[in-house]
Amino acid sequence: MTNSEKSIDAATIRQRLHQLDLLFEYSRLPQWLVMLAACVVTVLVWEHASQTLALSWLVLVCLLTLLRIRLARCYQRSPPEQRLRPRWPALFYIGNVVSGLAMGLVHVLLVPVDTFNLQAGAYAVTTGVILCVSIIYAHRFSAFLTFALPSWLPPTLFLLAQDDPSSPYWGLMGITLFSCMLLAAAFINRSASHTLQSNIRNEALLYRLDEARQQAESLNIQLTREIQHRRQAEQQLRESHEALEHRVVQRTTELQQTQARLSMALEASALGLWDWDLRSDEVHHSHLKEIFGLTDTRLTMHGSLKPRVHPEDVARVRDAMISHFKHATPYCVEYRVKHQDGHWVWVEDNGRAVERDGARRTLRMIGTRRDITTRRHRHEQERLAATVFEATSDGIFILDPERRILAVNQAFSVITGYPARDVVGEVMPSTSNDPDTLAAYSRMRTALLSHDRWEGEIQEQRRSGERYPQWLQLTVVRNQVGEITHYVGFFADRTISRQTEEQLRYLTDHDPLTHLANRSLFTRKLGEAIGQTRAQGNSLALLHIDLDRFKNINDTLGHVQADALLREMADRLNTLLPNAFILARLGADEFVVVKQNMPMPALAELASRLLQTFGEPVRIGDTELIVSASIGISQFPAEARSSLQLINQASQAMQHAKHLGGSCFQFYSAELPARNTDRLRLENELRKAIAEGQLQIHYQPKLHLASGTIGSAEALVRWQHPTRGMLLPGEFITIAEETGLILTLGEQVLRLACVQASQWLHKGPMAVRVAVNMSVQQLRQPQLATQVEDVLRTTGLPASLLELELTESMLLEHSDTVEANIAALQKLGVELSVDDFGTGYSSLAYLKRFPIHSLKIDRTFINELDEQPRDAAIVRAIIAMAHSMNLRVVAEGVEQQSQLSFLRNQGCDEVQGFLISKPVSASAFTRLLESRLYSSATEAP
Repeated sequence: MTNSEKSIDAATIRQRLHQLDLLFEYSRLPQWLVMLAACVVTVLVWEHASQTLALSWLVLVCLLTLLRIRLARCYQRSPPEQRLRPRWPALFYIGNVVSGLAMGLVHVLLVPVDTFNLQAGAYAVTTGVILCVSIIYAHRFSAFLTFALPSWLPPTLFLLAQDDPSSPYWGLMGITLFSCMLLAAAFINRSASHTLQSNIRNEALLYRLDEARQQAESLNIQLTREIQHRRQAEQQLRESHEALEHRVVQRTTELQQTQARLSMALEASALGLWDWDLRSDEVHHSHLKEIFGLTDTRLTMHGSLKPRVHPEDVARVRDAMISHFKHATPYCVEYRVKHQDGHWVWVEDNGRAVERDGARRTLRMIGTRRDITTRRHRHEQERLAATVFEATSDGIFILDPERRILAVNQAFSVITGYPARDVVGEVMPSTSNDPDTLAAYSRMRTALLSHDRWEGEIQEQRRSGERYPQWLQLTVVRNQVGEITHYVGFFADRTISRQTEEQLRYLTDHDPLTHLANRSLFTRKLGEAIGQTRAQGNSLALLHIDLDRFKNINDTLGHVQADALLREMADRLNTLLPNAFILARLGADEFVVVKQNMPMPALAELASRLLQTFGEPVRIGDTELIVSASIGISQFPAEARSSLQLINQASQAMQHAKHLGGSCFQFYSAELPARNTDRLRLENELRKAIAEGQLQIHYQPKLHLASGTIGSAEALVRWQHPTRGMLLPGEFITIAEETGLILTLGEQVLRLACVQASQWLHKGPMAVRVAVNMSVQQLRQPQLATQVEDVLRTTGLPASLLELELTESMLLEHSDTVEANIAALQKLGVELSVDDFGTGYSSLAYLKRFPIHSLKIDRTFINELDEQPRDAAIVRAIIAMAHSMNLRVVAEGVEQQSQLSFLRNQGCDEVQGFLISKPVSASAFTRLLESRLYSSATEAP
């Protein structure tokens, strides 16, 4: 059987299975229709026929319906291979025959032949159901016949056999309907059969097409493999040919190299051979170019080579040669010769006389000469290394692989107390018996085996028995094959550094001037005291002491005298309060005392004694001073609930004491006036001002000196306060920076300035580059560049018309975020300017790190240009330096014509100041631009 025939059989089987599936799937509806008709007919004939017979017939139809539904479910649940078994079609057709007989028996058993009305209704119901079911089964003719014949033939024959007037006519009508239904079923079955055959042929055709496609793909794969095999064979042949050619060339090269080595062995050596004929003084010398830098091969000893010997070495060379001539001593000498390029070269000469005459005079001498400059330098470096080895303050020792000491330096003996003669050749042990030190040596050996290096701090012991901290570093030295050849150790005595650390630790917690506890130690100890007091249910009092008018003393007598006064006050506090729980210096002239479990009267008495002690005369040098103080007292837990609240309350009480004239003390109470109320009010009003848009931007023009035009301006923020009027930045910028409002404020200023610059650009009168000051907090924000880009995009302002002014301290921050922001701003095309140049750190390193476009000279150098020659020199140097780096220079604070003339003569690019214009509103700045444009137009020829 061919593949096509197999495919046709398979398609036929699939079609048969499909038809069976349809028969069983469609069998449910016909059976439900039969059951429905049975119910209707039973109702119609219930009073005209035997009720027992009608009920039995209805029960039979219901059971038949349940059986057929059960049969359909079993068929659907069975696997496909079992559905083709003959029992399934047989059961189906039996069910059809029984269903048809059940419908046909209605005419025979249930409907009376003499009642036309009942006949019409019952025949109509049964005939309609039989027609529907027959049409449903028409696609399969066998199914149609097994249902139609039982349902039509018995009743038709029965009706034709009756002798009443109407029954024969009903029989003729049944024959007519059956004939028509038979023709329709035949037509439907024929169409279904043709469709089935077409499907079988189409599936066979598709199978043959798929088979042809697979054959074509198989042929293509075979063809591709054959092509690949051929290509691989060609490639192997080509590689074999190339390998053969390579072996031939390699063999030829080896033969040539072998021949060349024989002829170039002497030339490739580091030795220069010389042959000196003393009779003619001619010298044949090799390596002349390498040693002497000479190219002439015809040389004489006395005319060409001897004059090149260093004057300091001539006598030594001559003595060695004469000794060899007379006594045949070995001729081996090191000396310097002058290279053709002018530098001196160290050479080593070895030679011997090979020919003499009868009088034993030397006639010919042959020897070698080589350049030993590198070796001499290496020896010099080794000598220097040995000097460093002995001169360094760190102890150094060298061990062999068995950790025996090979060498130690002088510092080793100084630190440990062991001379070199006592330790060289001995195994390097630890002179300490401390368990931690021995454990550290064990870890050290493990680390050296795995990492070839170890360093750390250990406790060692000197020869005298004194223990000391030692910082030890050990390094493994290996040869070319990875074997350990030496251990090199470095160690330092950390006794002094430990003392320094202790001193630094002391200074971290103590004031270096008065040796009292500083703010850090005070805060820590106060927190601990608060915790103990709260746990034990005790009380705590803090006395905040501030010297009255100390600033006047500092300004009048100077820092040295003021420091002496503070030391004296600290000594008095120590003497008066030897058992104080905490005694600290918080600031310049501020001291705090913390006492435990003291009632208010005792605290008042203590404060009075303190005031009396401070009020005693103090002699500082030749000056006698009488100092007073103000003391604020707060108590925990009576008034304060935390350490911070305790400190703040004592400070408020002290401020109130100062407000009362000083030289007194005050206990904190809730009725004391708040010191920072006004500042807090201003902070809240500033938040409201930013939210409600009370900020305004004024613009101070910058005059371009070369062209005399105004092409840029600095944007300066102003606060139009509802009650205080116009506030300058100095009154609120500090508050904004301390509270974090500077970020929102800065963004608002930037957006307002860019909106105005965009209006000048697009609506006139001209394009103006606007400069906006940036806060360091803004520069630290990761999204600054994105924010600037968004402002430029929304306002429609080109990036070239925006300039951001930064201070030197911002640029000196070593922050990845700052550097990333500056790089992103440069990428956007925004210009960067250094504001107040010369007043900050001025390390100038940032000028090469960051893309700066301009420098703004601070007004402090401009104000006294006519009076201070140093200011003029500084300004002149800044301008020259900036121009050498292609930077633009802007001078601020220009208020006099002489200043303007000086800056113009020095080549300053732009100036700003009251001489040009004070900061004005945007509308006034627009009128200023229009007036200058009008003046330029009228002055044009």
